[in-house]
Amino acid sequence: MARRPRRNHSPAFKAKVAVAAIKGEKTLIELAQDFDVHPNQIKQWRDLLLEGATGVFGDGSKAEPEPVIDVKTLHAKIGELTLENDFLSGALGKAGLLPSAKR
Repeated sequence: MARRPRRNHSPAFKAKVAVAAIKGEKTLIELAQDFDVHPNQIKQWRDLLLEGATGVFGDGSKAEPEPVIDVKTLHAKIGELTLENDFLSGALGKAGLLPSAKR
């Protein structure tokens, strides 16, 4: 059984198929045959459209704010990891397991 190559559908095509699925004039099987797409894919597109429809009519300011990055904590973690790397490279060099321990 030969597999067909992967296809990337345009957003316009996905919207057209999802709207046709929402209308309910045809079953998912009929739509799958008409548009040559798997019924599960049509259901996923329909569900995405229904989930995203509230964003079109709803409040646009519901975007999630970016998390605050604590630079001091990140610098501390970088320093800690640097110390661990230096220690391990020295220990492995003394044990003869790391030939390039001395740079």
